[in-house]
Amino acid sequence: MLLLVFVCHVSAQNKVTIDADLDIENDIVTIVQELIFHNQTDTVLNEIYFFDWNNSFSSKTTPLAKSFAENFTLNFHFEKDEARGKTTILSIRDSIFDLKWNREKAADILKVVLSKPLNPDEKIKLSINYSIKVPDAKFTRFGVTRNKEYFLKHWLILPAIYQNGWQVYSNKNIDDLYILPTDFELRISTPASHSVTSDLDVISISKNEISNEFSLSGKNRLDVTLYIEPQNTFKTVITDNLTLVTNIHNPRLSPPLRAVFIERIISFLNQNLGAYPNQRMVVSDPEYRRQPVYGLNLLPSFLSPFPDGFEYDLAMLKTISKQYLNNSLVMHPRKDYWLQDALHIYLMMNYVDTFYPEMKLGGSFSDWWLLQWSEAAKMEFNDQYQFLYMNIARQHLNQALTTERDSLIKYNVNIANAYYGASGLKYLESYMGKYPLEVAIKAFYEQNKLQMVTTPDFEKFLSDKTDKNISWFVDSYAKSKHSIDFDILKVRQKEDSVQVKIRNKNNQELPVSVYGLNKDQIIYKTWTAPFQDSINITLPGAQITRVALNYDGIIPEINKRNNFKSINGLLNKPIRFELFRDVENPHYNQLYFIPIFEYNLYDGISLGIDAHNKNLLNKNLEYSISPLYGLRSETLIGGGSISYKHYPKDEGKLFLIRYGFSGKYFSYDYNRFYRRYSPFITFTFRPKNLRLNERQYINLRTVSVHRDKNENQKNPNYDVFNFQYVYADQNLIDYFRSVVDYQISSKFSKLSFQLEYRKLFLSNRQIDLRLFSGIFLFNDSRQNDHFFSFALDRPSDYMFDYKYYGRSEIRSLFSQQ
Repeated sequence: MLLLVFVCHVSAQNKVTIDADLDIENDIVTIVQELIFHNQTDTVLNEIYFFDWNNSFSSKTTPLAKSFAENFTLNFHFEKDEARGKTTILSIRDSIFDLKWNREKAADILKVVLSKPLNPDEKIKLSINYSIKVPDAKFTRFGVTRNKEYFLKHWLILPAIYQNGWQVYSNKNIDDLYILPTDFELRISTPASHSVTSDLDVISISKNEISNEFSLSGKNRLDVTLYIEPQNTFKTVITDNLTLVTNIHNPRLSPPLRAVFIERIISFLNQNLGAYPNQRMVVSDPEYRRQPVYGLNLLPSFLSPFPDGFEYDLAMLKTISKQYLNNSLVMHPRKDYWLQDALHIYLMMNYVDTFYPEMKLGGSFSDWWLLQWSEAAKMEFNDQYQFLYMNIARQHLNQALTTERDSLIKYNVNIANAYYGASGLKYLESYMGKYPLEVAIKAFYEQNKLQMVTTPDFEKFLSDKTDKNISWFVDSYAKSKHSIDFDILKVRQKEDSVQVKIRNKNNQELPVSVYGLNKDQIIYKTWTAPFQDSINITLPGAQITRVALNYDGIIPEINKRNNFKSINGLLNKPIRFELFRDVENPHYNQLYFIPIFEYNLYDGISLGIDAHNKNLLNKNLEYSISPLYGLRSETLIGGGSISYKHYPKDEGKLFLIRYGFSGKYFSYDYNRFYRRYSPFITFTFRPKNLRLNERQYINLRTVSVHRDKNENQKNPNYDVFNFQYVYADQNLIDYFRSVVDYQISSKFSKLSFQLEYRKLFLSNRQIDLRLFSGIFLFNDSRQNDHFFSFALDRPSDYMFDYKYYGRSEIRSLFSQQ
């Protein structure tokens, strides 16, 4: 009964009627709008909140402007006021009274006070007269272009949803408008030179010498996007399931071939999700460019390693499937966005598996003889999703999938969280079975199309479709920010079986796949139940010589290098020596070698090899040793370092502890060498809110320098302890950085302070202040010897931090470094 009542509520729609006129001389749209608002709640409403997102462009202090500043987007702040856009409201009234309204929460949120309370299941008719100044399209790709093309998105004043309070929030350029399915009727008048494209149904078009008038309508729509152009760039493709209108073109492909790709994509979505709720869909180039297929958008067309049509196919797939989901599922786009994004990328992965099963991430580049040896060349196209997520997870900047969208850092909004969500669905698919998951997703889509749904609804729906415990998918996988990491604690052979103890290092209740191997042959595979801490399992099979976790790499673990354990033998994985940095292969212990050369005046050209363990993703433990031979000094020189990064798991401000040791041996003068050793530790602090740019660093190190004597030196060797504290909050509007530096040795002790402050004002003027102050607490070095001085004109570098070409030169070019 509750389900029936819920469905009944959401099926009763609001209705919006719009009469609009476009003035291309001033980039203004004048609007007379009527709204029939239906109170579908159990609450008496005394006011209604509206989204007025066009007004989010109205000043440099709106939440949108602040979001641009946080992302260091300069053009919005420095643009002229008339190019930003705004909303001018003339009146808001019901059938009798003019109503009071205000913007008490933000510039792009309207609160309209009703003349009398609106009871549950009652309706009210409101009339809103307003005009919008269309913003420049360079800010978000929507707005007005130099060619007088108008791409209008989120341009109307529309009511928010009341669901345990008003679900209203400001525009932050993350495309997350949240309204109920609404019936729209639209009449818009444009100059005769312009035409209108929309996914609304065309009712009529009237043309004369002065203007064109378009009448459009649509039921159960979640927004109205218009493309108004002087020359229509959109083409129509009629498929068996819907009519697609697009201006995404590839001149290298013929129109019939483009139509074949579109037909295949829509057929795939129809089979894997269900029927699209509307008869018409518009897919635009601005929509695609806001969220392109990452990587493909970086390649020039003449350098494409992919077969003809592949890039177009993927571009259309990403944009069509995004529209498919956005216009069908009514999910809170700021709270439950992750599920919709995960489904989106999951569908893309399945499409590539179906139609491009052999496609490599590098395309034809993977076949080049120079690259064939590398692990990067072996990566499948779908491997990119875990790889790009790991790029941020290895820096511990990943955020839980359930983090609200406007709290995500830019990389996580655009890439990482969607990829991690889709990888989670692949993880779930491997655990519960491909067919059951695909059937469940399709049934979920069909039964909840144009209905308000949440993440718990999806979780319950999946649970009803399987006997396995899948509560971990949301409770542990989606809600936790801690990355997944399993390892094998113990393996013991016992007659015809193998006993294995597995640890879940991040203490999330998750299952893991366990393999029994004989060399590279899979003898046995099973899944553990979801567990925390540790679990013991038994694998049957006397032929097993090695145990592996997550052998197929389906689970997006942050560290897969600890997933192997040999029953007998010292090495769990063989060692592989490789040239140049590469993608990590967890099946091997990889050691990289790269030829290097350096130069300084005293050693001359130095040739050598850098041996290290650094691949294309960050590692906690990194080491490097670089022996070189100086051709002028005829001596073996070089350096090495080792460091370890520790990320505390608590939720405090201490973000990272990095400690290590470095050393080097080079010439500092002709026939004279120095040895420098430095143990160090660095504490990094940052706020829990990763979008904030505030940082604090405490750097502790000891630098020991040993130099060969020359006639000008009495004490060539010294040790310096260095303490440094850095506080920085570097933003576009307010920039602040300060450094306190203290150094002490047996010869001197000194303290210095640096401060830099910059303020960018609304007038686009700025003030930049810099301050330096330093003092010797004591200085027992030789009189008139400035070796340890502050040297404000250039660093004296007595701690040998820099690579100078001519460190001891006092004249000529190298003395100026």
